[in-house]
Amino acid sequence: MHKLAALDQQFVWHPFTQMRDWLASEPIVIESGHGAILRDVQGREYIDANSSIWTNLHGHQNRAITRAIGGQLKKIAHSSALGLANEPAALIAQQLCEKARLPKVFFSDDGSTAMEAALKLAYEFARRARGVKKPRFLSLHGAYHGDTVGGVSLGHIDLFHKAYAGLLFKTDRVMAPYCYRCPYNRAKPERADARTYRKCNWECVGQVEAAFKKRKYSALVVEPLIQGAAGMIPQPPGWLRSVSEIVRAHGAQLIADEVMTGFKRASNQIIASHAEGAQPDFVALAKGLTGGYLPMAATLTTQEVFDAFLGSYDEFKTFFHGHSFTGNQLGAAAGLASLKLLENEKPRAQVERAMTENAKALWNLDHIGDIRQVGAVMGIELVKNWRTRQPFKLVERAGARICEAMARRGVLTRPIGNVIVVMPPFCATPRQVERIYNALAESVLSELRGRES
Repeated sequence: MHKLAALDQQFVWHPFTQMRDWLASEPIVIESGHGAILRDVQGREYIDANSSIWTNLHGHQNRAITRAIGGQLKKIAHSSALGLANEPAALIAQQLCEKARLPKVFFSDDGSTAMEAALKLAYEFARRARGVKKPRFLSLHGAYHGDTVGGVSLGHIDLFHKAYAGLLFKTDRVMAPYCYRCPYNRAKPERADARTYRKCNWECVGQVEAAFKKRKYSALVVEPLIQGAAGMIPQPPGWLRSVSEIVRAHGAQLIADEVMTGFKRASNQIIASHAEGAQPDFVALAKGLTGGYLPMAATLTTQEVFDAFLGSYDEFKTFFHGHSFTGNQLGAAAGLASLKLLENEKPRAQVERAMTENAKALWNLDHIGDIRQVGAVMGIELVKNWRTRQPFKLVERAGARICEAMARRGVLTRPIGNVIVVMPPFCATPRQVERIYNALAESVLSELRGRES
C-alpha cells in the first residue's frame, strides 16, 4: 500500500463514506490533474466524469483561473469582510447580481452555508416584513439542501436526515416531478427519457397548488431543473414556471438552490431558473462559483429582503450571521476568471452534445431503466429489468459496483444509490466523453449481467 493511502486510512474520516468499506482496500490517492484527467500516486490516469463532485467547470489546471489566483496571491489572499471590503469581492458581487437579476449578495463558504443564509433571511423576513409568527417552508420529496441544521431541516432523504430528526425544525414536503417513477404516470416503459412519453395530468403541479391552499408557506425551496442528490431527478419543461406562478399567487417566496445547477451546468444560463422564465427571491450558488477551485458561495436576494434588516444600531436588525472567509479575495478572483470563461458557450455545448450522442447506445442494455439529461448533467438509473422498472435494493450496491468497475477502466464518478452520475468538466473532449460511456456500458455488462428479476 502506498504510504499516503496508509496515512489516509489511519487518520482521515471521509464524507458520505462507510469507513469500514473504505478501510477494506487501498484507496485511490489523487496527486495531480490536468483538464478532465486526474492522476493518482501510482501514475494511473482517470477521466474526472463527475467534475470532482460537481464542482469543476473548466478542468484542472485551467490557465486563466490559475493565473487569476496567482495574481491575487501576489497582493493578498484574505482579509476579513467584517467591517472591511475588498476589490475582487466587490467586482464579482456586481457580476453575480446582474446575472441573477437580484440586487444584493451575501457571501459564504459552500452550498450548505449558502442555503443556511437563504433560510435564515427568508425566515426573519417573513417575521419582520410580513408579520408571520412561525414561518413554514415547503420543499420537494427527496430534497437535499446541505448538511447544516437548517439545510437538513429542508431535506427529505431519510437515509441522510432521519437520524438528526431531534435537532431539526419541521418543514413540509410535496411530491417531486419524478416522471420515471411517478404514480400518476400511466405510460408503459419505453427506451427514452420518461419525461418525453409521460401520460399524466400534471398532478405534481396540482399538489403544489393544493399544499399552498391548505397552509400558508413563507417559501418554496427547489433545485431548479433537476434535483441532484435525490437521484438526478429532472423536472419536465414547464414545471418550474408553473410552480413559481403558484408561489407568487400565494404571496410566498421562491428559494432556488442552484448550488449544482447554476453556472451553465443544467442549462445555457448562469442562473438555471431563468431557463424556465422563473425569477427567484433567493438564489444560492456554490460549487462552480470559482470553477471548482476554491470554497466560496453566495446567497442573492431582493432589495425588499435587504431593507428588512436595515435600522439604527440600537434596533439590532443586523443579520447576525457570518463566516471567517466570507468574500475572500482568492475565491473571488477565481470566480471572476470562471465567469469570463463561461462567456464562451462552445465548450459546454460540445460536452452536452457528446453526452447526448454517446448515451443513446445505453438504451440497448436491459439494466438501464431511465437516462435523464438536463444540460451537461446526466443520471442513468439502473434497474433489474427495464420492462418492469424493478429497482435494485440499496444493499445490492448496484451503483457502487458499477462505479468501482468504471474506476478500473479509468473513469471516476460516484453513484447516487442506483443512479450513475455523468457530469464531466466542460473541457472534456468528445473522445473522453465517449470513453466515459464505453466504460459505463462495459461495467454494466460485466457487473449486472444475469441479474434480471
